[in-house]
Amino acid sequence: MEAVPLIFTSGWASGINAYAVVLLLGLFGRFGGADSVPPVLERTDVLIAAAVLFLCEAVLDKIPYVDSVWDVLHTVIRPIAGATVGALLAAHDPGSLGEVAAGAVGGTTALLSHGIKAGLRMAVNTSPEPASNIVVSLGEDLSVAGMVTLAVFHPWLAASAAAVLLVLGALLVWFAVSRIRRFWLRRRERRLAREAARAAAA
Repeated sequence: MEAVPLIFTSGWASGINAYAVVLLLGLFGRFGGADSVPPVLERTDVLIAAAVLFLCEAVLDKIPYVDSVWDVLHTVIRPIAGATVGALLAAHDPGSLGEVAAGAVGGTTALLSHGIKAGLRMAVNTSPEPASNIVVSLGEDLSVAGMVTLAVFHPWLAASAAAVLLVLGALLVWFAVSRIRRFWLRRRERRLAREAARAAAA
């Protein structure tokens, strides 16, 4: 069962930045002596591909509206990455969940965290300035790096933190969406009031 919390946490992190998860796990396995990392993630070609894709995401994820398009494109990629990493972790640890079950856990967790990330970024894009996108993106990158590092050395603590972040993220999305919805309703009401006033004056 040692791989279960790592599967859950890597799934959460994959929903935010799957390439960073693969890159960090591979680096920890290859240079950090992390026995929980499957050898396939330590391969040079895998590390290079993950690094290149991570750099692409690091740039595109900080551009308003481009980040939302990137999120849409990764609605399938991130859950698949979470499921694949989960299955690899289970195969590397025969005493953990079965590969199919581990893939389901990793993929589902990745899908949930991806939905939260995409929802929050759409809310952030309603802000007229680009600085908020950069700050949020950097925060996401740092949280993924921190959680993956914690998961390698303290997996149960990381899994607990990931579960809390999932709940908090869902609440934050609900709050942001409700605020934006009220804003647009008030704006629509003011526009209708102005139109009614002009019609009455005419």
